[in-house]
Formats: sequence, C-alpha cells, structure tokens
Amino acid sequence: MQVFNFENPSGGPTPDEIYMKEALKLAQKAFEEDEVPIGAVIVAQGKIIGKGYNLTERLNDVTAHAEMQAFTAASNFMGGKYLKDCTLYVTIEPCVMCAGASYWTQVSRIVYGARDEKRGYSSFSQTIVHPKTEIVAGIMAEECAALIQSFFRNKR
Repeated sequence: MQVFNFENPSGGPTPDEIYMKEALKLAQKAFEEDEVPIGAVIVAQGKIIGKGYNLTERLNDVTAHAEMQAFTAASNFMGGKYLKDCTLYVTIEPCVMCAGASYWTQVSRIVYGARDEKRGYSSFSQTIVHPKTEIVAGIMAEECAALIQSFFRNKR
C-alpha cells in the first residue's frame, strides 16, 4: 500500500480535485439533512459510477456511511462486487468499517480529503485496506475539514 500526500504546484484543478468537489457537494447535502457531512463518489474511466453521503440518521442504520452507499451504487452499476480500476473519493478518511469494505471491493485507489484523527482507519491499522490499493491523502483537506468541523460546532 502506498500513501501519498498531495500538493498541486500548477494551481489548476486536477482530476482528483474535480471529483473531490463532487464528494464535497454530497457532504454538503448531508449537512443540510442534519447528517454527519461526509460525501463519497466512485469513479471508473473518468465517469462517476457511484455516489453517496451519510444516511445513518435517516435510515437509522449505523452502517449507512457515505462510502458504503457509494460502494453499493458502484457495484450495482458494474454488475459485480469488485471495483478494480475504480477510485473512491471521500471527504474524510474512511473509518475501519469502510476501509474494511474497500478491501473486499478491491478498489484500486482511495482519495480522501481530511484525516479523521479519532476514527480514521489509519489510526488503527494501515493494513485494513487492500495491499494493492493506492491511498492519496489531503485532497482539498481544508475544505473537507471545515465542513465537518462546522457541523459538530453547531451540535455543541
């Protein structure tokens, strides 16, 4: 497993930033619905094939995380459970459950925005994700972190 921290010296949007903006739109939708604002999209060959945002409150289901919604949608689109040659974009570092699910999907890349210091999978084990999965951390991290911080600040 390779982990990359990202810096864009050219200043123009990269494909990772473009798709992270789509994930952020979904996180904003979650925010507006009083769900923890995390959004996720799955991309294959330059096309979004799955997307989701947290629905744990609406569905009364602790497993209804953004990534899980996106995995289900992408798997339905692909007609199978494996997401090889796909990239998961998620606004916050996946939790242990979602990282474990990513292992079983065999997703090729995970790109996330802000790190989750308390619940992110990397705080527990780097080996939860599939060994061939490339991890890219820090894409639009400030924007991703600001949304979730605002959500929890409003809850206090």
